[in-house]
Amino acid sequence: MNEFEQKIKEVTGKNLRCDSLKTVQVNIGFRCNQECRHCHVQGSPSRVEMMEWSTMQAILEVTKQLPKCFIDITGGAPELHPCLTQFIQVLHKQGHQIQVRTNLTLLKNPEMKSLINFLKTNKIQLVASLPCYLEEEVRLQRGKEVFEKSIKSLQMLNTIGYGVDSSLSLILVFNSLNPVLPPEQLVLEKEYHQVLGEEYGINFTRLITITNMPIGRFLQDLQQNNQEKQYRDLLKSSFNPETIEGLMCRHQINIGWDGTLYDCDFNLAQGLHVASKVPQHIKDFNQAKLSTRPIVTGTHCFGCAAGHGSSCGGALV
Repeated sequence: MNEFEQKIKEVTGKNLRCDSLKTVQVNIGFRCNQECRHCHVQGSPSRVEMMEWSTMQAILEVTKQLPKCFIDITGGAPELHPCLTQFIQVLHKQGHQIQVRTNLTLLKNPEMKSLINFLKTNKIQLVASLPCYLEEEVRLQRGKEVFEKSIKSLQMLNTIGYGVDSSLSLILVFNSLNPVLPPEQLVLEKEYHQVLGEEYGINFTRLITITNMPIGRFLQDLQQNNQEKQYRDLLKSSFNPETIEGLMCRHQINIGWDGTLYDCDFNLAQGLHVASKVPQHIKDFNQAKLSTRPIVTGTHCFGCAAGHGSSCGGALV
């Protein structure tokens, strides 16, 4: 039993288990046009892992049987997958609510115009990475010219209705460059609205804050700066019992690019499959077993339970 499991049992008297399957998160590959310092899956242009259409078909067979749920498509950069629109089209016909995560910088490319029109037509929610409203902070975390490209993409999305029309949701994502907890989500959202609105005329639906997990490239950064122990201690000392009910692993399943099942995208990055006594691959999917499964954890999970909490949908409390 790791430290996080011990803490959960100390507080609740029982082990962490899934409570329901409200969200199906699909990681369709690690290929990305960027190589960000914080990336937990270590996406980059050199990564070749990409979901095959046969795996997508297996997912669609499962989602066809599920009650309407929330489909969260992530990567890498999902926009780079050649079957993205085909995959979304079937999910949309099945009646599920769908969101796609984007790093924004690809969207201004001419070849993305048809994809953007498709997303708008089908009212697909967009979740866009913008880790700060300050150019220098974004440059340090995500590279040169990323901020400028992101701003142009957001302005373009506004012109077609995203972040303006209530049916075209545009959610921005904050994560810190430094080994600290995110600030209070609603307070930071007001700052984003003020700065982006006044400086660039940008509108967005809402902001979510995500705590950096001590895994992937962020862990490498911590180790290079001799900050790993300090950051892990911060996460542990900031444990908030009120986050337990909303922990994302308790309400979702994550499907990796090869069809392997995980409790969350962070466990995917760590190679931590779902518990051994439940189905391990999408082809063996069993809703009853997976919706009550024990959750596989590690010490990185303290990141989700620290402070205001963190999930792929933002703060928990």
